[in-house]
Amino acid sequence: MAFTLEFIQMFFIALWYATPVIGLLALVIVVLGRFIGIREGWSWADSIYYAFITATTIGYGDFRPKKAISKYLAIAIGFVGIVLTGIVVALALHAASLAFKDAPDYERLIQRIEQIEKSY
Repeated sequence: MAFTLEFIQMFFIALWYATPVIGLLALVIVVLGRFIGIREGWSWADSIYYAFITATTIGYGDFRPKKAISKYLAIAIGFVGIVLTGIVVALALHAASLAFKDAPDYERLIQRIEQIEKSY
């Protein structure tokens, strides 16, 4: 339980420090999505929905741009979404490694990992 609490604390601290970058990337996704929505004649909500479904690479296919510029911007949204996802994953891994180092039996766990690695 202590590991989990330490991880959550470290993760939210890291998110707090990365908020400007994460916010900027989310804003780029929103602006590009809204621009696509205007070009395609979608509502504001549909535009944002489409942008974040595309950014997370889920892509349900219920909304699909028909104009060439919208398609190119959708590719840009996908790349920005991959960067955003990568940053969040990196922050989570960093928080986990910090929480892991503070674990009471850290040295024993490291020795066990080294034993497993040697067996391969």
